[in-house]
Amino acid sequence: MTAIIDYGVGNLFSLKSSFSAIGEEAVITKDISVLERADRLILPGVGAFRDARKALSESGLEEKVLELVKGGKPMMGICLGMQLLFEKDYEDGEYDGLGLIPGEVRPIREKIGDSLKIPQIGWNALIYKNPSKIFKYIKEGDFVYFVHSYHATGCETYTTAVTEYGANLTASVENGNVFGCQFHPEKSGDVGLNILRAFVEMK
Repeated sequence: MTAIIDYGVGNLFSLKSSFSAIGEEAVITKDISVLERADRLILPGVGAFRDARKALSESGLEEKVLELVKGGKPMMGICLGMQLLFEKDYEDGEYDGLGLIPGEVRPIREKIGDSLKIPQIGWNALIYKNPSKIFKYIKEGDFVYFVHSYHATGCETYTTAVTEYGANLTASVENGNVFGCQFHPEKSGDVGLNILRAFVEMK
């Protein structure tokens, strides 16, 4: 069973539907006992980093989530959920992340200048950088769906794929049992479903 962490920020029902499409039981929950029973966790997120970080902290779930992940339970952060995995974020200030993956989150504009619109919205190809278990059923060059104005940097050792948008931007990361997708698997058609399928195989 996969637990989708409900801390008040995220596109939860489309994620649940995607898991249903691949035959996986998924539960949207803020119940600690359900998180403990789950085989794996999803950390979703949309909106501003500061608000999401505050919501996760105030939900009472953060300490338990960190305990479970550090104990070996697989977790995938999606979009803003991925950004929360890092050490620092610089969206309208400076904020601490969960520190599960070394690196920080900065505005895309700093890297690409004024050449393209921000946010990056749409389908972009994955360019592999390091092997990843979640790419088991997809191939390099497959397209996935992005909506973001910030990107992870300083995390090259843990970067499994980038996407080109005026420059190479971090698309996915992996650190042991912790995974992150800057794109939305639940909005990425069969490619996204196959990424979730590979994640579900992890125990």
